[in-house]
Amino acid sequence: MREDWIQPILDEAKSNGLERNARVFPETGGKIKVDGKEVLNFSSNDYLDLARHRHVMDCAREALDQYGIGSTASRLVTGTLPIHEELETRLAKEKGYESSLVFGSGYMANAGTIPVLAGRDDLIFADKLVHASMIDACKLSGARLVRFAHNDVLALEKRLEQYADGSGRKLVITESVFSMDGDIAPLADIAALAEKHEAMLMVDEAHSTGTFGPHGAGLVREHGLENSVTVSMGTMSKAMAGYGGFVACSEKLRNLLVHSSRAFIYTTAPPPAVIGAALGIMDVLEASPRLGNILQANADYFRSLLHATDLDTLQSQSQIIPIVIGDNEKAVAVSQKLREQGIIAAAIRPPTVPSGSARLRLSITLAHHVDDLEHAANLIVDAVKT
Repeated sequence: MREDWIQPILDEAKSNGLERNARVFPETGGKIKVDGKEVLNFSSNDYLDLARHRHVMDCAREALDQYGIGSTASRLVTGTLPIHEELETRLAKEKGYESSLVFGSGYMANAGTIPVLAGRDDLIFADKLVHASMIDACKLSGARLVRFAHNDVLALEKRLEQYADGSGRKLVITESVFSMDGDIAPLADIAALAEKHEAMLMVDEAHSTGTFGPHGAGLVREHGLENSVTVSMGTMSKAMAGYGGFVACSEKLRNLLVHSSRAFIYTTAPPPAVIGAALGIMDVLEASPRLGNILQANADYFRSLLHATDLDTLQSQSQIIPIVIGDNEKAVAVSQKLREQGIIAAAIRPPTVPSGSARLRLSITLAHHVDDLEHAANLIVDAVKT
């Protein structure tokens, strides 16, 4: 097949400041060495600085030694190992649910769950800024997708009332901490609306798992909304520093997912070392329950440094702090200037964020000490304002 249609697409992306490349980095974490020099990495999701924690790595090695490199089959064939069930039991307990189910990634958790909750005859009400994996899952479901203004409870209420006479199931989906804006959803109000309109509610807690709530159990647990939220989804690739995704839910819904979720059924089970590492992370979170509190205090301080110079961080209330630049090319230029000064701050551009809102997306981690934050803030302010 001819491929002459590809280059014009790439050329257009480049001309609009949207060219993308997968850069190679020698290490992971909030502080890394590049060309022999220490660099502050503000684009890592290892929020609690646990990717190289000794206990976590030991747990991964133990699982590797006991079971080998792979699960070697799908979960419904011979791929379910004792550690898969152990992790699901512990996740359910920490999240405050009857049960949980582990998927191969956060993307797969959303893609495998939403089409089970809603189908062609149903309605899905989605915050306009939910993650791409949730939108893709809505498309896979075949359900009618109704968007509502970001974090706008009144807008959601109007949408629910607009479709009050519709037949079929209703599902509301949102994130608790939004991945690009770093702001927090009004979960209690959304849950009350969902209950009033007899709608299910699914909350993507990818960025609040480990960083908010008791023992890092997330914002659903922090606000005591377990009985109001049908599904609390999370990942093991952000604060949990590894890989994989999961949903916490009722035992009945878990059984239905095992029976029907294509992203669970038709793929190999997550490898043992990944599951062992997640169990090790849970040990750390239980032993050190204030890690998330420390992280949020550091993020608050860093935000205050940026606000003192009038930089636009939107409504960030978490460890994710955007700095809105606007222009795509300027965002890339600022990111490059900072990299030359030892600061990695990725430029995020459309379609990941709305047109005209290109930004630096900063992730505060526990690898960043107070003096690191102060140093970075000074360089960032200078780069953005010059």
